[in-house]
Amino acid sequence: MSAAATSPATGRATGRGLRLERVLLYVVLGFIALVFLAPIYVMVVNSIKPLDEIRAGNLVALPLQPTFEPWLQAWSRAQIGVQATGLKPYFLNSFLMVVPAVVLSTAIGAINGYVLTQFRVRGATLIFGLLLFSVFIPFQIVLIPMARLLGELGLAGTVGGLVFVHTVYGIGFGTLFFRNFYAAFPPELVKSARMDGASFFVLFWRLMLPNSLPIIVVNVIWQFTNIWNDFLFGASFSDYSSYPLTVALNNLVSSSTGVKEYNVHFAGAFIAALPTLVVYVLSGKYFVRGLMAGSVKG
Repeated sequence: MSAAATSPATGRATGRGLRLERVLLYVVLGFIALVFLAPIYVMVVNSIKPLDEIRAGNLVALPLQPTFEPWLQAWSRAQIGVQATGLKPYFLNSFLMVVPAVVLSTAIGAINGYVLTQFRVRGATLIFGLLLFSVFIPFQIVLIPMARLLGELGLAGTVGGLVFVHTVYGIGFGTLFFRNFYAAFPPELVKSARMDGASFFVLFWRLMLPNSLPIIVVNVIWQFTNIWNDFLFGASFSDYSSYPLTVALNNLVSSSTGVKEYNVHFAGAFIAALPTLVVYVLSGKYFVRGLMAGSVKG
């Protein structure tokens, strides 16, 4: 018998070792998942509890008398003066802000990445470096100049102004994603299209864009999450009629005078987080595939 042959006992030991490793792996992954899901559980459970049960101090226990009144209060609480304290009017504001900003920043980022990789542009490295630098500029630095610019454009305190701000801020990220993706695009396909007489926009529209679905998904999810969850720009550049949902959630919490309505706050927080949660649940696997398709390659 060959010395390299494995005895049945050794094979069984190896099989048990592999099973043990797999069990330990699932235990660790399950624990990590539990840690991340625990806040969601606490939020949902306490959002359907009467306030008296929350005051009892056991935030993990299931509700004894479930009620959806906190959700109704968080969604459509009565108006105080000219400002609504419920989230309903501002939910639409966030969508009106997010959708155009994501579409515009994605389109501009795709064109930038296309030009910087498929054409010889003088100073392309410098241009890309400056756009990449914009990714790392802290929000606080641009508050005053951006407020001044929005005032000059007549967009201060409007949803359109927030769309403009997030579009400008998202161009750097979009360019980074698409530039790295197009840098790995097969050059033979581009050369063949040019030999067939494809123009600038035909090449982009007929060849590059249809093959960019993975990186489009990455950019859309990234931009959607960042813009939807933004608070600083919303609080700085909007007024009571154009508040995004994050600012409205802060106002909902601040409007509770005297007794803190934690069940209403939990419900409001979950309502505000629900769109991004749905986006990740439905398209999370495409996000990972898009990253693996080239968006993190230099």
